[in-house]
Amino acid sequence: MFGLFARKGPFTASLAGGQRITVKAGENLLKAALEAGIAWPHNCRVGSCGECRTRLVDGKIKELNDFSYVLSKEEMDAGMILACQTCLRSDIEVEVAIESGVTLNPPKSVPGVIEAYRRLTHDIVEIGIRLEEAIPGYLAGQYAQLCIPNFIDQPRSYSFASAPEEGDIERINFYIRLVPGGRMTSWLHETDRSGSRVDVCGPYGNFWLRESLKPAVFVCGGSGMAPIKALLEQVTANGFKRDVSLIFGARTQNDLYCVDELKQIATQAGDRFKYLPVLSEEPADSDWTGLRGMCTEFIAGSVADIAACDAYLCGPPGMVDAAIEVLQSNGVDSENIYYDKFLDASHMPGGRAASA
Repeated sequence: MFGLFARKGPFTASLAGGQRITVKAGENLLKAALEAGIAWPHNCRVGSCGECRTRLVDGKIKELNDFSYVLSKEEMDAGMILACQTCLRSDIEVEVAIESGVTLNPPKSVPGVIEAYRRLTHDIVEIGIRLEEAIPGYLAGQYAQLCIPNFIDQPRSYSFASAPEEGDIERINFYIRLVPGGRMTSWLHETDRSGSRVDVCGPYGNFWLRESLKPAVFVCGGSGMAPIKALLEQVTANGFKRDVSLIFGARTQNDLYCVDELKQIATQAGDRFKYLPVLSEEPADSDWTGLRGMCTEFIAGSVADIAACDAYLCGPPGMVDAAIEVLQSNGVDSENIYYDKFLDASHMPGGRAASA
């Protein structure tokens, strides 16, 4: 009976340092934090990556999905929760590591039209979208969610493929890889979709360039080139004040792309930029004279002192995990490793899609 009179919200989430977030009834904690411009750690936003984990100090919550898909028993016993899968049942207090000096623009949902379409490889296309309303400026490395009105309502996440211009953003572009069986990517790859309407919501993500003069190693594969190229453009815009090595993993020469864009960056960077494409399935009798193998094999030797570097990784989860292992085994502090794992439906608890 008394449940009929229980408070329904809104509730307040209190963070260390005195920050407070108002969370509406039925709203998840991460969504409320991002809309408040707080740089809460996150990536997939669907309960798969674990990046938004935080410790519940006090208060009552409701799990939207089982935390045990991602969190260990030890973490759950310690009070860890997933902010993206948490609704509030009372005011709460949480502990979460928020990066200082960073304020994110809250995401905004706007309609747009595909105005450019370009096939980059046999399984990657570039689409350019003109927005009917400007969205807030994003950080190079972040992503947006796309839907196709009246066709694909569940959003798919794709990284911005260019560094942002100053101010609000009216034109954006993405590199989209064909995911076998993926409804969104299959539709985009079937034919030139110029003129088609899309809904865009963003920006999201905590993969961005941290301010530093230390050498950096960028490692990516497939459509992971999108946020990495955006980061490179940001480094260039900042005056290329640090050495950067880019290691790009591909199967064959036919899977290499952004060659002209990278040449332009190299021209501006001078000897501060090194590009190392690595092919894993190139025929032995081809004319390829570059590196062969797995891209992670060449991380340690890409710079003079790998332990003194920052590392930015983007691409399939297996590649990212392998790169992290190599970096840590060579003395790179985990705090200096930043990554964005590209997840599709096969990586999602319950089959929730991020980029298919």
